[in-house]
Amino acid sequence: MKKILSLVLVSALGGALTLGAYKLFLEDDNKFIVTTEQSNPAFVQTSNASTMKAFENQDFTVAAENAVNAVVHVKNVSISSGQMTLQDLFSGRTTPRAQMGTGSGVIINAAGYIITNNHVINDADELSVTLNNNKTYKADIVGSDPKTDIALLKIDADEDLPFVTFADSDEVKIGEWVLAVGNPFNLTSTVTAGIISAKARDLSGTSSQSFIQTDAAVNPGNSGGALVNSRGQLIGINTAITSQTGSYVGYSFAVPSNIARRVIEDIIEYGNVQNGILGISGGALNTESSKEFGVNDTQGIYVNSVVEDSGAEKAGIKKGDIIKEIDNIKVSKFADLTGHISAKRVDDVVTLKVSRDGDLKTIPVTLTRNETTILPLVGQVKNAKKDDLKKYNATSGVKIVEFNKEYEDYWKNNNVKEGSIITTINDTKINNVDDVQEALKNKSRYEPLRIELMNSNGEKERYNFR
Repeated sequence: MKKILSLVLVSALGGALTLGAYKLFLEDDNKFIVTTEQSNPAFVQTSNASTMKAFENQDFTVAAENAVNAVVHVKNVSISSGQMTLQDLFSGRTTPRAQMGTGSGVIINAAGYIITNNHVINDADELSVTLNNNKTYKADIVGSDPKTDIALLKIDADEDLPFVTFADSDEVKIGEWVLAVGNPFNLTSTVTAGIISAKARDLSGTSSQSFIQTDAAVNPGNSGGALVNSRGQLIGINTAITSQTGSYVGYSFAVPSNIARRVIEDIIEYGNVQNGILGISGGALNTESSKEFGVNDTQGIYVNSVVEDSGAEKAGIKKGDIIKEIDNIKVSKFADLTGHISAKRVDDVVTLKVSRDGDLKTIPVTLTRNETTILPLVGQVKNAKKDDLKKYNATSGVKIVEFNKEYEDYWKNNNVKEGSIITTINDTKINNVDDVQEALKNKSRYEPLRIELMNSNGEKERYNFR
């Protein structure tokens, strides 16, 4: 018994010595610090009760149910020649092949009008729409607008259809909860949630776009689907993502509902889109651009030029003015301005708050029809007045108002000056800028650009550009 006790004691003593040596020589100092009690806790609170309550109270079930039933699956079938096979090569013919694309759409009234993206239905030979109740209908294109990427479809259903109502997209706030509803990767009736990340976002670099940016997950197939607020009201049409992979990486973009609504109302009423313009060019102010323009202000839109005969010129807007607000909406980038105007029509009146020589002025401006466009290799052209045509002995055409800087010397060396009249483009008679845009649209990719004009001597000249 004594031997057993001695053995246990020796073992315990050896273990204690081993542990002590490890603690003294091997273990890192302060590797773990454990405190059981602290009067002033050394941590930073990252959430609080009110924040947690805000998250817990979010319930999107009603909004999601309403939106899901009003969002449709759009199928676009186009016929193309496809890749030529050996059999096609030897037979001297091409075999037509059907290609199918898919996207989404949003029912906007009980009669079967559906809004979607232009790129969803572009080049379609056949369109079909499948509702959330699995009923499929043939769809007709009422009209479309490539500039805003909005299109309007119509189906003839055998019942009144569920639809979403429009919200005022100017009223949405950054940080507001939103739902994206669509059919990504052919997964029908998919709902994702996020917040408004930014407004008036331009992806083109030309200040011609004004998207709502969100972090709600959007993928191929969501295009044309609904972006709704927490009440289930339509605030945007999901249109684009920015990604190096082609799939969602954290940002998605929607055409604001105010712009989409104005486009489809114009299509229904006029058959085309009535674009109103303010009639200025310029840029957003910041530290760098303020130095360039020679002003002290760093917020607003600097007016660098005013278009002749535009609403801005008629209202008295001048070069050097700084636009601070439009219809009581603060503008800090050009897309703020163009986005608001894109929701307006010709002859609509907008109210500008303008800083001129340090004084604030409120100026109403009537929007006018766009009478200018850009002609590649030439520059900016404008609808010609009778006096312009008479001066150059022309019966119709558009006037060159500003040359493309890259080709300015070429034109002037050929005795073509600003004010010269372009009468024909690719054998199409030109009466106005709409004819210019149509001629460019109909020109094939590899077809040369052929321009006929009256030079400053009243002589007709022809130019071919490849």
